[in-house]
Amino acid sequence: MRLLGFAAATENASNGLLQHLALFMEYLLGAIGEVKRLSLCLMLRVNEEQFSNLMVRKINLCLKIPELESFTGQIKAFKIQRPSSGGDLPQTGEYTFPVARRVNSASAMMMGDDVENGNLGPYLDRPRTFPNMRICIVSFLLSIYLTKWVLSKDEGPPEMAQISEAIRDGAEGFFKTQYGTISKMALLLALVILSIYLFRNTTPQQESSGLGRATSACITVAAFLLGALCSGVAGYVGMWVSVRANVRVSSAARRSAREALQIAVRAGGFSALVVVGMAVIGIAILYATFYVWLGVDSPVPLLLVGYGFGASFVALFAQLGGGIYTKAADVGADLVGKVEQGIPEDDPRNPAVIADLVGDNVGDCAARGADLFESIAAEIISAMILGGTMAQHPSGFILFPLVVHSFDLVVSSIGILSIRGTRDSNVKVPLEDPMTILQKGYSVTIILAVLTFFGSTRWLLYTEQAPSAWLNFSLCGLVGIITAYVFVWITKYYTDYKHEPVRTLALSSSTGHGTNIIAGVSLGLESTALPVLVISVSIISAFWLGHISGLVDETGSPTGGLFGTAVATMGMLSTAAYILTMDMFGPIADNAGGIVEMSQQPESVREITDVLDAVGNTTKATTKGFAIGSAALASFLLFSAYMDEVSSFAREPFKQVDIAIPEVFIGGLLGSMLIFLFSAWACAAVGRTAQEVVKEVRRQFIERPGIMDYKEKPDYGRCVAIVASASLREMIKPGALAIVSPIVVGFLFRVLGHYTGHPLLGAKVVAALLMFATVSGILMALFLNTAGGAWDNAKKFIETGALGGKGSESHKAAVTGDTVGDPFKDTAGPSLHVLIKMLATITLVMAPVFL
Repeated sequence: MRLLGFAAATENASNGLLQHLALFMEYLLGAIGEVKRLSLCLMLRVNEEQFSNLMVRKINLCLKIPELESFTGQIKAFKIQRPSSGGDLPQTGEYTFPVARRVNSASAMMMGDDVENGNLGPYLDRPRTFPNMRICIVSFLLSIYLTKWVLSKDEGPPEMAQISEAIRDGAEGFFKTQYGTISKMALLLALVILSIYLFRNTTPQQESSGLGRATSACITVAAFLLGALCSGVAGYVGMWVSVRANVRVSSAARRSAREALQIAVRAGGFSALVVVGMAVIGIAILYATFYVWLGVDSPVPLLLVGYGFGASFVALFAQLGGGIYTKAADVGADLVGKVEQGIPEDDPRNPAVIADLVGDNVGDCAARGADLFESIAAEIISAMILGGTMAQHPSGFILFPLVVHSFDLVVSSIGILSIRGTRDSNVKVPLEDPMTILQKGYSVTIILAVLTFFGSTRWLLYTEQAPSAWLNFSLCGLVGIITAYVFVWITKYYTDYKHEPVRTLALSSSTGHGTNIIAGVSLGLESTALPVLVISVSIISAFWLGHISGLVDETGSPTGGLFGTAVATMGMLSTAAYILTMDMFGPIADNAGGIVEMSQQPESVREITDVLDAVGNTTKATTKGFAIGSAALASFLLFSAYMDEVSSFAREPFKQVDIAIPEVFIGGLLGSMLIFLFSAWACAAVGRTAQEVVKEVRRQFIERPGIMDYKEKPDYGRCVAIVASASLREMIKPGALAIVSPIVVGFLFRVLGHYTGHPLLGAKVVAALLMFATVSGILMALFLNTAGGAWDNAKKFIETGALGGKGSESHKAAVTGDTVGDPFKDTAGPSLHVLIKMLATITLVMAPVFL
C-alpha cells in the first residue's frame, strides 16, 4: 500500500519534484524486500550436502554483515530430512538444505533476510509458491485511481456527450468484430503449433527437465493462447479509456489547456500501467507455473517463446486492421471534405467524420497498446532466454527483466503524476507548450529509471565470479536509457513543426503538391541515418561492456556480450509506461479536437485542442521511433536465441550464417522483399478502402444537398460499416504473408538441403531471411513513420496561420502530403516493427519445421 500512499501524497503535494523524490526513495527502500522475495519464490532451490557451507560462504563474502557471523555455527548444526521421508524437523542433530544448482549472490542476500529474521526453520518447510507481484498489483490499483479521477470529470454539454457516445459505439463494435476474427485465426494457428510440437524431436534441455513431448506441446500452445489473450486485453484497455476520456478532454479545454492536458495524460497513464503490468505478471505467472506446478527444476525459458508469438500475432493483426480502418476513413474524409468541399477537418457535415474519430481509437489506442505489450514481452523473453544460458548463476539473470519493468511501473507513475493542472481556470494565461510539460515529466522518469536500474543490477546481477560485472551491466542499461532519449529527440526533431525539417517541408507546399511530396519523401529517407547510427553505437557499446564484464563459461570464454545487449534493451524499455502514456495522449487529444469541432464550440476552445493535437502527432511519432529502436535491439537478441534453439534441436553447433552460399543469399533477398511487399499491400489496402469511403461520401453530398446547409444529417453509420468490413477483409492478406512466408521458405529449403546433403540448409536460409528482413524493416519503418509524421505536422503548421493558413493553396498541397503520409505513419510503418518481432518469434516457435 506504500504506492497508494505515495500517489495520494503526490496528488496533494504543492512543491512537486522534491515530494516525488522523497516519497519515491521511501517506497524504494520498502520495495527492496519485495524484489528479494520475488526472486526467492521463483528461483531458490537447495541441496542437502552443500547448504551449510554455501550459506556461510555467501553471507561472509557477499553480504559482509558482521551481525550474521553469530549464526554460522547454528547453521552448520542444522539438518533436514527429505520431504519424502515423512519426518518432521528433528529437534537435534545436523541439518542441511537441498540445493539443485549454485545460487548467486542475490539469492544469498535474500536468504540473509530469513536468517536475520529468524525465519530459517519455517522457510525450510515452505512449498513452491507463485511470485509475489505486489508492485504490479499496486500499479493496477493506481491505474484504477487514475481511471476514477478521469471519469469524475464532466462530459460537457449534451451535444459533446452525444458525439462521444457515437464514437464509443463504433469503436467497441469494430473491436468486438475484429478481435472475434483474430481469435478464430489464433485458435487455428494453435492447432498447427500443437501438431508440429507433438511430432518434433525433443531438445537436451527438455530431456533434462523431464518434460515429455506432449507436455511441451501443450505448454507451448497454452503460452501462445495466453500471450494472444493478454495482448487482446491490452488493446481493449487502450480503446476503452480513450473513448471515455476524449469528451472529458474536450470539456476541460473550455476551461484551460493545462487541465485538458492533465486529463489526457492521466487517461493514457491508466492504459500504460495496465499494459506494462500485464506483460510482467503474465510472464511471471507462466514462468512460475513451470517451477511450481510442473516442478521443473531448471525452467526452460524457450518455452516462453509461445507467449511472445501469441502477443506478436494479435498485435500484428490489430495494427493492420486498426491502421487500415483509421487511415481509410481519414483519407476518405480529407479528400472529399477538405479538398473537394472546402470544409474544415472534423466538420459535422462530413459523413466520414465519425468513422475517422472511431479509427483514432481502434488504430492508435487499441493497436498501440497491443504493440507496446508485444514489445515488452519480446524483450523480457529474449533477456530471460539469454539469462538462462548463464548456467553458473542463472537466477538473478533470469528474473532481472521482470524486476526492471516492475520498477518501470513505479518511476513512470511518478512521471505521470508530476504533470499537474496548476492553472486557475478563471484566470486567462498564455497557452503553455504541452510538449515542454510532457518532456519535464519524461525527464523525471528518466532520472528515476537510472537510479532504480543501477540498484536492480547490484541486487540481482552481483556474482562472485565477476564482482564488477553488475557495474558493467548498469552501464549497459544506461546506454539503453540514453538511446531511448536520443531516439525520442531525433524523432521530435524531424516531426515537430518547431524545428527546421518540418518548416522546410511546409515551405515546399507553397510551390505545389508535387514539391510537397518530393520534400516529404526526401525528409523521410534522410531521417533513417541518425537512428541507425544510434542503434549501431548502442549495440556495439552494450555488447562490449557485457563482453568485458568478467563472466565466463566452463571453457573460460566470455559469455556476457549478448546479455549486455539484452540489458541495454531493458534500459531502453525501462520507461516504456511513460512512453506509452505519451502515445495514448495523441489519439485522445485528436478525438477531443474532433468533438469540439463537431459540437461547434468557440474558436478559442478549438485553438487549445489544435495545439494538443499537434503535440499528439509528435508524441505518436516519437513513440513509433522508440518502438522501432526497441524492436531492433530485441530482434537482435531473438536472432541469437533462434540460432541457439536450432543448435539445441540439431545437436550440433550453429554459430554462423554464410551469405556467400547461394541459397542463404536468396533467403536474405526474400526477407528484404517480404518487407517491401508487406508495406505495399498494407498501403494498397488503405487506398482501396479509402476509395469506397470517397464514393460513399460523394454520394451522400450529391443525394443529400441539404447536408452543406445543416438541413440534413449525414449518414455516419454507413461510412463506419463500410470501413469496418473492408478493413477486416483487407488485413488478412498482408498478415498471412508475414506468418506463412518464413514457414514456407524454411520448409522448402529444408527439403532441398535433404536432397543435396546440407541438413541445416533450411535453418540457415530462414536465419538469413530473418536477418535481412530485420535490417530492411528497421529502415523502412523509420522512413514511413517519420515521413508521415512530418507531412501531418507540416499541414498543422500551415493551419496555425503560416504560409496563408487554412484554405490557401499551400494548405491544399499540405493536405495532399498528409493524405499520402497517412497510410505510411499509421498503417504500414507501425505494422513493420510488429512484423520484425513476429518474424523473430515465429522462427523460434517453428524451428522444428526447418530441421
